[in-house]
Amino acid sequence: MSDPRRSTCADVLELVGWTPLVRLNRVTDGARTPVYGKCEFMNPGGSVKDRIGLAMIEAAERDGTLRPGGTVVEGTSGNTGLALAMAAAIKGYRCIFTMPDKMSSEKVKLLRAFGAEVIITPTAVAPDHPENYVMKAKSIAASTPGAVLANQFYNPANPAAHQATTGPELWAQSEGRITHFFAGAGTGGTITGTGRYLKSRNPDVKICGVDPEGSLIGPFFNTGEMIEGHPYKVEGLGNDKIPGTLDLDVIDEYVTVSDGDSFRMARRLTREEGLFVGGSAGLIVQAAVRKAHELDDPDAFVVAVLCDWGEHYLTKGFDDDWMRENGFLERPRRRVVSDLLSARPPEAPALLSATPSTSNQMALSTMATHGVSQLPVIRDGVCVGSVRESGLMRAVLEDPSLLERTVEGVMDPPYPVVTPATDADEVSRLLRSNAAVLVGSEGALSGIVTRYDAVRALTRSEG
Repeated sequence: MSDPRRSTCADVLELVGWTPLVRLNRVTDGARTPVYGKCEFMNPGGSVKDRIGLAMIEAAERDGTLRPGGTVVEGTSGNTGLALAMAAAIKGYRCIFTMPDKMSSEKVKLLRAFGAEVIITPTAVAPDHPENYVMKAKSIAASTPGAVLANQFYNPANPAAHQATTGPELWAQSEGRITHFFAGAGTGGTITGTGRYLKSRNPDVKICGVDPEGSLIGPFFNTGEMIEGHPYKVEGLGNDKIPGTLDLDVIDEYVTVSDGDSFRMARRLTREEGLFVGGSAGLIVQAAVRKAHELDDPDAFVVAVLCDWGEHYLTKGFDDDWMRENGFLERPRRRVVSDLLSARPPEAPALLSATPSTSNQMALSTMATHGVSQLPVIRDGVCVGSVRESGLMRAVLEDPSLLERTVEGVMDPPYPVVTPATDADEVSRLLRSNAAVLVGSEGALSGIVTRYDAVRALTRSEG
């Protein structure tokens, strides 16, 4: 097969397919088995679903159910809707999409940017509930004149598109060396169609399904029992029923991956491989990397589908606060005063001080010798004042006789005292109006934190 995009294209739909196959390096964590990513996010609509959007519309045109000026209706997690909207924009069809409320706001806005009407439905309803996004789409299609339901979960054009394109591309790109193909199943079209083609070329190619924890497809494949699923955060993969386009007979094994592992791998793919992908790609790659380590075979050839573009998930998997709120990313350890003290150079004195009877000359000499710019003034273990090098030198220049006098006559107010467990943010607040903060516990002063200490700790943590 040759890549048709080597010449000019009649329209954007000719850009669909022939996505690159890229070797993954750092995220495989030293596995000897090579793992490759099929970069479906490089389709013009940003996802693997671009392959089926045009295919389903053209199938409806051929059988006469979709006519000029008609309406395309579908229940979608976003990507199929975008693929349909892109094709409909060129062909002049109206689009109405239903979408569960767990989907990212970026996907909703993107569909509306293409002129589609988007109706949001609740996620936590039964598959046969009237408000389920698939059932809602069926109802709209039935009540809208000239409408056709794309019906991606049962439309044979879905897997047929992958059997005609994705499978042959992988066979050509791997030069027939592919040994394992990893994909998820939202509708089942990708894994079914691609798997059928690869098996037709080499029955020994292993087709591996990957499911998010909470979906029932993987458990049903492995046990034959229909479990009760539970909600999960990864979008576009898994299901609470077995889709009609999914042919389980094509699949050799099914594994599950947690939400947390999926999103963390997606972030790694972006930061370590430069592949900006969503959580579903992270889910599939996580399973593929596990298999690579199990195989430990440099002659194997593992392929994972990189389903869609990461920009759809900036407010979710790539948002640190969202990740922490959902327990997928550890909260940064709260910095406290003891952290600021431990970050000081080892040669720095723990606490230098003066007494009220210390001469100004001795105070200046102490600060110069140790390279500090302030001293607390302490009497009987209590801070009663403070002196700063700049202020003291200015006073001495105006009146040299002050050198022989004591600091008690020129000292500034005392520094506040905190404990080693005080939050570093509270110390930063205190340092806005104080040159330093003393550290003490059980009535004894033991250290000092200056503005310089706090700023140095901040710059190190940011770096």
